[in-house]
Order: sequence, then structure tokens, then C-alpha cells
Amino acid sequence: MGIFKRLKTIAKADINGLLDGMEDPIAMLNEYSREMEQEIVKGQNALARQIFVEKKQEALINETKSLVDKRTRQAKLALEQGDEAMAKLAVQEKLSKENQLQLYVDQLASIKGQTQILVEKLDQLKESYNQMQQKKILLASRVNVAQSMKQIQKVTVSFNTDDIARGVARAEERILMMEAEVQAGNQFAAPFAQFDAAYNSVVSEEELTKELEKLKGEKEKVVAF
Repeated sequence: MGIFKRLKTIAKADINGLLDGMEDPIAMLNEYSREMEQEIVKGQNALARQIFVEKKQEALINETKSLVDKRTRQAKLALEQGDEAMAKLAVQEKLSKENQLQLYVDQLASIKGQTQILVEKLDQLKESYNQMQQKKILLASRVNVAQSMKQIQKVTVSFNTDDIARGVARAEERILMMEAEVQAGNQFAAPFAQFDAAYNSVVSEEELTKELEKLKGEKEKVVAF
């Protein structure tokens, strides 16, 4: 039972490690950017369709206004000609088109309201996208710094301070040895220098003989006087 539990724990750890690796912050931000770009495209397409409907409605209103004006002229002309029946038909259609015209105008107002709402939402989406792009740049910089610091920490942690301390101690011992060798060399050099000086101070036999002969000659000159 303990073995199965350990295997389950190991498997769970492996899965979590895999998910952590997949949750790369830069990749996640790029994915969010792509999703928002797709939403913006959808919003632009919806806005294009809405504007098309709005233009169609405006064209229908203009067409209906033209019919109202036309039926008004026909009714006046029929009355001038004494054709009351024709005038009545023209007026009836005129009134019908005026009712339709009012309906079309109300519908256009509703369509324009929907268009405005769609424009505002699309603007908000674009603003959010721009803010996310700016934040992505900042977060990408923070990720790079964090990764660099993490790498530095790994390198620092991997150092063996005991080995470093021993290395410094060996270097110090070597320097002390070099200084001792220099000092010892100076001490051995001093007696030899003294011996050389003492040796150089000894008078040679030839110099001694010459000096004696010189003194004898001076003495004989004194006796002769």
C-alpha cells in the first residue's frame, strides 16, 4: 500500500512539474494577446455588419420619404384635375408610408444605439489590448530579470565554500613560505658579506714588505742627516 502511495506521489509531482513548465509566463501572455486579437477581429466584423444594417435602414427611410413626397404630389394633382378617387388612393398610401416611415426612423434610432454600444465596447477592448501589450513588455522585462537572478542564485548556491576557504588557506601558506624563503636568503647572505669584508681587510705579505722597506728608507735618511 505504501509503494502505491509513493508511486502516486511521484506521478503527481511529475505532472505538476510538467504543468509548471507549460505555464511559461511569456508564452501565456502571448496566448492572451492572440485571444484578444481574435476578439477584436470579431468585434470589428460585428461592427461592420451593424454599420451595413444602419446604412440599409437609412436607405429605406430615404426611399420611404420619397414615396411619401410622391404620393403627396399625386394627391394634389388628382384634386386639381377633379379626380377625387385617385386623390383618395394617393392620400391613403401616403398615410401608410408615413406610418412606415416613423417605424423605420424609430428602428434606425435603435440600430444607431446598438452601433454606439458596439463601438464603445470595441474601443474598450482595443484599450485593454493596448494596456496588455504595455504590461506584457513590462512583465517580459521582469521575467528576464527574475530568470537572470534565478540563474545567478543557482550558480551561487552551487559554490562549495569549504573548498574556497581551503584554497584561500593554501594560497596564504604559499605566500608565507615565499616570504620566509626571502627572509632566510637575506640571513644567509649577511655572514658571507661579513666574511668577504674581513677577507678583504687582511694585508698581503707583499704590501707588508713594501711598507717596511719604505719605513727603513725613511729612517736611513734621518740618520744620514
